[in-house]
Amino acid sequence: MSLPNPFGTLQTFSANGKAHHYYSLPALAKAGFKVQRLPVSIRLVLESLLRNCDGKRVSEPAVRALASWQAKASRTEEIPFVVARIVLQDFTGVPLLVDLAAMRSAVAKLGRNPKLIEPLVPVDLVVDHSVQVDFAGDAEALKKNLDMEFSRNGERYQFLKWGMQAFETFKVVPPGIGIVHQVNLEFLAKGVLAAGSPASALSLIYPDTLVGTDSHTTMINGLGIVGWGVGGIEAEAGMLGQPVYFLTPDVVGVHLTGALREGVTATDLALTLTQLLRKAKVVGKFVEFFGVGAAALPVVDRATIGNMAPEYGATMGFFPVDGASADYLRATGRSPEQVALYEAYYKEQGLWGIPQKGDIDYSQDLELDLGTVVPSVAGPKRPQDRIDLPKLKQEFLAALSKPPAENGFGKPPGDAGRTFHVSARGDEPFHPGGGSQDPISNGRAAACGTNPQTEREMAGNRPTPDSLATPAPRLEGDIHHGSVLIAAITSCTNTSNPSVMLAAGLLAKKAVERGLAVGPLVKSSLAPGSRVVTDYLTKTGLQPYLDRLGFQTVGYGCTTCIGNSGPLHPVIEDTVTKNDVVAASVLSGNRNFEARVHQNIKANFLMSPPLVVAFALAGRVDIDLSTEPVGRGRDGKDVFLKDIWPTLEEIRDQMQAALRPEVFHRLYADFSAQNPKWNEIPSSTGDTYAFDAASTYIQEPPFFGGFSLKPGAVAEIKRARALGVFGDSVTTDHISPAGAIKKSSPAGRYLIEQGVAFEDFNSYGSRRGNDRVMTRGTFANVRIKNLMLGGEEGGSTLYHPRTGAAEKLSIYDAAMRYKADGVPLVIIAGQEYGTGSSRDWAAKGTNLLGVKAVVAQSFERIHRSNLVGMGMLPLQFKEGTTAQTLKLDGSESYDIVGIDSSLKPQQDLVLRIGRQGGDSLDVPVRCRIDTPIEIDYYRHGGILPFVLRQILAGPSPSR
Repeated sequence: MSLPNPFGTLQTFSANGKAHHYYSLPALAKAGFKVQRLPVSIRLVLESLLRNCDGKRVSEPAVRALASWQAKASRTEEIPFVVARIVLQDFTGVPLLVDLAAMRSAVAKLGRNPKLIEPLVPVDLVVDHSVQVDFAGDAEALKKNLDMEFSRNGERYQFLKWGMQAFETFKVVPPGIGIVHQVNLEFLAKGVLAAGSPASALSLIYPDTLVGTDSHTTMINGLGIVGWGVGGIEAEAGMLGQPVYFLTPDVVGVHLTGALREGVTATDLALTLTQLLRKAKVVGKFVEFFGVGAAALPVVDRATIGNMAPEYGATMGFFPVDGASADYLRATGRSPEQVALYEAYYKEQGLWGIPQKGDIDYSQDLELDLGTVVPSVAGPKRPQDRIDLPKLKQEFLAALSKPPAENGFGKPPGDAGRTFHVSARGDEPFHPGGGSQDPISNGRAAACGTNPQTEREMAGNRPTPDSLATPAPRLEGDIHHGSVLIAAITSCTNTSNPSVMLAAGLLAKKAVERGLAVGPLVKSSLAPGSRVVTDYLTKTGLQPYLDRLGFQTVGYGCTTCIGNSGPLHPVIEDTVTKNDVVAASVLSGNRNFEARVHQNIKANFLMSPPLVVAFALAGRVDIDLSTEPVGRGRDGKDVFLKDIWPTLEEIRDQMQAALRPEVFHRLYADFSAQNPKWNEIPSSTGDTYAFDAASTYIQEPPFFGGFSLKPGAVAEIKRARALGVFGDSVTTDHISPAGAIKKSSPAGRYLIEQGVAFEDFNSYGSRRGNDRVMTRGTFANVRIKNLMLGGEEGGSTLYHPRTGAAEKLSIYDAAMRYKADGVPLVIIAGQEYGTGSSRDWAAKGTNLLGVKAVVAQSFERIHRSNLVGMGMLPLQFKEGTTAQTLKLDGSESYDIVGIDSSLKPQQDLVLRIGRQGGDSLDVPVRCRIDTPIEIDYYRHGGILPFVLRQILAGPSPSR
């Protein structure tokens, strides 16, 4: 069998003294296509089409269509993109593996070989979402949190080990190693990959491309690798050989000029671009950076910007490959041969170097002078709401009195001055999830350099790293609106970047030397993205100063940014909740949606790691750090941010310790040596998984119950009821279960019924392998506002029986009543429905509640796709039509008219609204099934039944 050769593009090139096959883009240009004018990101997707052009998954017309991409054209063509590999994190990876296990069970029940279900591309799962900050400010915090993680998640980890032995291409990076995106950047990514060629002895070389089940997969775009986040549902299909289908995108070119000024960080740049690009409405588009400013940015800064693509709404935030990319691969331990192959390949393809202005045709051109970027934070509820650092105080105080509809907190005028005193023994034990600890006893002084006792403790000679331990203070202080109660250096966005991490360490050093300290009411933590960070913070001597301020390492994983911030001290928690205090968190993450960081912390601000340290020292966000002191030093004088902010020269002096190949070789050589507890986890064996009906972590999902080889008929939806009517910006954090499980919630009641003690509830994320828990937690967010109840917060709704009065119930309980009544359900929503992380349970849970359609003003890209992937119908109101203009209150019945076997992508349908008085109204809506393949998914009841039927229709492999 020979390799396909569309348009004569199969060519050879030399690297490392050997000849290799590749699919040549310059050869495609000779065939008459203007490839050199295409955006680099489009060219890399085009290469995949060339290489996989077999007339089945990818056709020559599909190649021709993409090769003829026009910058300003309308987008109607779909691209069948076959990726080279897939990355998962454990929150999304465990349910994905559960689905694969369920598919194998379904195949076995049909009398077929379960090994028909096997990933056809390499799959890497990084366990990074399960660690929680139960212990903080403690020299033993890392060990204690890791022990707690394993005690909570042993069953999940056993299941992952079963997957490793059951599937040949499925590999796991165990807990305690790092965050998936940083591990991907530092270790998993190769830049180019090689495959054996059936045509000859020559290997076939092709670009490293991927999709991941976390929306921040786009971090890898900083290394010139095409990849983005998809739902777990799409990832499963990709693993099983299906292309990732998407509409041909617009590509927005961002021309970067100039250079960042002194005192400005890569985080400030990322927040500035997030605001700029969100305003430019780049949702669903590729963003590609070019120009001298882009070329001057190091890969770690590019990765910081690429990471935040979901926050500015783009599919990707892409930087082309150049010498900086190759330098990064060398510095992070890739072999000289791999880097030489990488350089040779991209140069041969004409893809080497950052383009300059005029080189490429873009759908839209934007400009940013890096010299105009200023220190920034973003919040208090959305990552795109950037605030100039000096304006934070006035913006926060203004938000206090603004109504919630205007992104405010609805506090009465004059409420800002209220304070509430808290007092407890600093060494009092408290039990978060079964552990005994005091997370606030951080071995640090009681206030920010202003307490007389603190000043006496810190008086004397300049502290040395060996003498940076102090006894636990009394937990005492005042809380007011704007008090910082959580300060977390966390998340892949910034902990992958040595420049901002070293800046945090240098600021901590200067603060300690001045006699500043973090108050005991602030729960501070450091969760590096990989162990490499610990290595360079230790070698530079900066870690002890971070330790002194309570920023001890608590774990290697995605912690506070995803809601795994752990508990606050009960005294603090009670004060905040009883008095409805608008307390604050400061974090170096990428997400700050409502109730994400902590259910009771209402104001959450994103910022660079050094600013996290600075605000932890200040203890409040109602402060102008350009004019007000951070605290008072041991000499009694005010210390300002400018006094302790590190210079670019100081940061550069420390950078040589950060990227050393031998460190990456050592830390990524043997995962078991980094975390021997993983070796102690037992594993079951076999091709199929023995689901335990008594398990509260892993359950066989109902998606393949009653599975048949032929799909049912597509039909109109009749007499549906609204499960919820929601406003704008309902995120996947609002929809999908995340964070702590409340005892009184439907999920909490279920666990108690199963004999699970409250302290063993763990988080929703850890229980994503159990649909019984997750369905009960769907739409249960404490901050979601159902307009059927006048905007009341919490996961409740009005259940309308066939006869009798409406009844207020939890959304889950109402859905189960409707299911018993045989009533289909719909969701009504506003703009940007489903914004946020690519949580497949936001779609899976919605499906299992009985929802057949979601009608919204607009959808987030991944969530819209996931709704179709779970067999639901996304419908979009026409411009100017909203639930408010239609005066919908949820008491209506709904028919969706025009659905039949001839359904087409983006076809207009009719939403027929039946009001209680008997009147009806027909409203035109757009079917947001966007592509022909999605029509197939919908007809089959979802992507997984479609793929399973495709597999079962093919030949069976030998056992």
